[in-house]
Amino acid sequence: MADVNDVDTLIDSFDVEPGYLDWARFGPLSPSVRAEMSADAELLGTGRRAGIDLVGARAAEARTLVAKLLDVPGDEIVLQPSTTHGLLHAMFGLEGTVVVPAQDFPAVRLSAARAAAARGLLAVREIDPPEGIVTTDAIVDALDDDVTAVALSLVDYRTGALVDLPAIREAIGDRLLIVDAIQAFGVVDVDWRAADVITGNGYKWLRSGRGTGFARFSPAARDRIEAVLSGISGMLGDAGTLGVPGVLPGAAAYSVAPSDPLAASRLAAALRDIDDVGVAPIAAAVRARAQEVMHLADRYEVPVMTPREAHAGIVTLLPAAADASALAAALANHGVTVTARGASIRVSAHVGTGADSLLLLGDALADAASRRVSAVDFGGDPGGEISAAEIITIEVIDVPPAPETRPEGDAWAEPATGAVPEAEIEAEIEAVPDDALDAEAAVDDAVDAADDEIVIATIDDAAPDNDGRTEN
Repeated sequence: MADVNDVDTLIDSFDVEPGYLDWARFGPLSPSVRAEMSADAELLGTGRRAGIDLVGARAAEARTLVAKLLDVPGDEIVLQPSTTHGLLHAMFGLEGTVVVPAQDFPAVRLSAARAAAARGLLAVREIDPPEGIVTTDAIVDALDDDVTAVALSLVDYRTGALVDLPAIREAIGDRLLIVDAIQAFGVVDVDWRAADVITGNGYKWLRSGRGTGFARFSPAARDRIEAVLSGISGMLGDAGTLGVPGVLPGAAAYSVAPSDPLAASRLAAALRDIDDVGVAPIAAAVRARAQEVMHLADRYEVPVMTPREAHAGIVTLLPAAADASALAAALANHGVTVTARGASIRVSAHVGTGADSLLLLGDALADAASRRVSAVDFGGDPGGEISAAEIITIEVIDVPPAPETRPEGDAWAEPATGAVPEAEIEAEIEAVPDDALDAEAAVDDAVDAADDEIVIATIDDAAPDNDGRTEN
């Protein structure tokens, strides 16, 4: 069991700028990875055989560490340039029907589709559960005698949802289970032996940079997945072997070319850091950080799409459409790095995400919340419907000050480069009939609350949407 000091040492190794909450997109290289890469690059620059061989041995070390963290034999591990390379090896050698989530990361879906189109031996069956969150029941509903495999991500890159790997393993029986582990390996404590094929990469949560991929092929997977893409590093014999050699035993068969020794060096350094602490305490800390993000979102009333009880480090926020641009602007202006995709904002915290980063996130959420203008009820029937004539749209527009109010010689200052201007803020005031309140008085109140902004009021005919609410 890891000592608390080990966890603290790992946390101390996070030297990124405060506000970095985008680990699901890219993990800035750790100090140990940077040091190892630099030292091994120097060795490769000497031209000495001993130095070259020493760096070359990092590949074996990396495979051993991956096997240890997955709790599988070493001959089931092969290094890959990326997660997708491992998936392609699996899909191109597979026959039958594979079930894949329709909204999973393209690496999963495209690998299956390309293999099906190229060989004609594989059919792809997509499932599309609500919100794209994969459940065991959704997979079971897609199973029949034709299905030979199920492929999915352990942690969904969009929603942050963590699938129930043991339940899926039990539900699909002896069919192959192919798992994209890039958003989970090293930060999720799970029995990886439930999966027959595991593919991953270290450039996110492991902090080891791109090119540090790996794959696990179990004995069952090797029996049923032909090594169609096997290259020189996966063949029996050597460069002088004539004809078409057979493939190496074990997972080594699923290899195209020799591994990059510097990539293997970076991966090994990152895995040593994980192994020194243990995955369980890291996973617990990452989950706790994510829950802190959820707590902040709840405080400022930003809806959370990520399942509360089934997640790792990703938290996906789903603000109202009217609030999305203001929230994205506030995050940028407060120096918070996240991924905005469509209407959602993905926040991903790591074990080393500190209080300073969470404070910046909280400030940004508070800033966005303060600019959120809600409907104001001026005394109408709380349960009554609002007619088109009772809606006043107030547009608050940032404009230059009047000439007579500007200091002599001053020019109107444009917004600072990099800042996100508060271009337009729109609010809806639920006005009551004229005999209850003068609509013009409502506009005057809004003007008073708008500080130095100019307020323009218009009354629009608003058409009801499908569920009876009105929208401009």
